[in-house]
Amino acid sequence: MELDEKSLKPRKLRKITKQRLQNIALYYLQRFETSVENLRTVLWRRVKDYAFYVPEFNVAEAEGWIEEILVDFQNRHYVDDKRFAELKIRDYLALGKSENYIRLKMAQKGVSDELVNQILSEQEFDPFQNALKLAKKKRIGPFRSAEERADFWQKDVAVLARAGFDYDVAKKVMEFSVED
Repeated sequence: MELDEKSLKPRKLRKITKQRLQNIALYYLQRFETSVENLRTVLWRRVKDYAFYVPEFNVAEAEGWIEEILVDFQNRHYVDDKRFAELKIRDYLALGKSENYIRLKMAQKGVSDELVNQILSEQEFDPFQNALKLAKKKRIGPFRSAEERADFWQKDVAVLARAGFDYDVAKKVMEFSVED
């Protein structure tokens, strides 16, 4: 396969302005609920990409624009860390995710530990029930056939441990009987 000139050229760069960054942010928010820190990362990535191809671009000015946009969006309630965290934590709990997993994901999105603690305390969170949901979804532990359970015991416990559940919870799930 031969490369042509067109495939070697970067896509056409559109100048980064405050209005363009605001439009990028609005388009992102139409598709995703997000945290303030995550939206900052999305906008900052676009600025860095543009600055790579246009070295004379004033990155410090763009950083100021990003902060202005974020403050404006927070005032208009377009971006709200609490709303974002409540939605994501509720979804993670419904999927059977562990508290460790939830804390890690929220930290990656820039949500404060205090906010996560507050939301988790308001939710009905039972590690055993969440581990059971995961076991059912993955068909491990008590959801395997009786013949396979002993052969896969160690692997199933490892799956639960990698998902962030402690050994006691994993052991309790493995000892659980579906008939119960």
